[in-house]
Amino acid sequence: MRNQQQWQPSKFRDQDGVLKASRDVKEVAISSRLVADAVAECFARFIPQYCSGLLLDLGCGKAPLYGTYKDYITDVVCVDWVNSFHDLSYIDISCDLSKSLPLPDQHFDTIILSDVLEHIPEPKNLWLEMARVIKPGGKLLISVPFYYWLHEEPHDYYRYTEHALKRFATLSGFDVLVMEQYGGAPEILADILAKNIIHFHWRLGPLFADYVQRLASWYVSRRKPFYKKLSQFPLGYFLVVKKV
Repeated sequence: MRNQQQWQPSKFRDQDGVLKASRDVKEVAISSRLVADAVAECFARFIPQYCSGLLLDLGCGKAPLYGTYKDYITDVVCVDWVNSFHDLSYIDISCDLSKSLPLPDQHFDTIILSDVLEHIPEPKNLWLEMARVIKPGGKLLISVPFYYWLHEEPHDYYRYTEHALKRFATLSGFDVLVMEQYGGAPEILADILAKNIIHFHWRLGPLFADYVQRLASWYVSRRKPFYKKLSQFPLGYFLVVKKV
């Protein structure tokens, strides 16, 4: 990682031993805290189990997960493209992820792809490239939104069902080890309400946006066994796949 010594937490921060979305509005909008918390929780659970060796952080931006995976790996290569909306201070290689990656075959033990796949216009190419550069037995950790607003436009192209994700993985030579949805109908409704209500009033809007997300999180935590049975309304998906 370039400028590794200068790395600072950005999108995700450790808060009393729990990885959560940053409460700094310059890093995560108030209305996006709920979904970012959900993504953080998934990575915090599975990084210790599946990250090892040389890691490739694709579409890394500010490498917000570096603080979580750094103790489980030997080194990291950060890759993003020059049109990224994020700070590029930490990237080692700049390239278009829809095209051939300038990386050697079977070189990496782990790949992180966090909230990137929906921004790739040619996802099949990226899947095949990831299969090429990862070692046999290597792990790929992916998060993608599903019921989520358009973001980073115009580079927002797809939403994937779990069936599409499994199909891409299988066709590219991966076995699916983990497939989880994060969030459900209450989180979706809270996310939509927060992203609209925040603009109603310069002072009250952000307060209400934060409140409805906190309320949804509390409500779901009380009814979690029930909502785990509902898979028709995913806010997003998290998966871990293994190269065959």
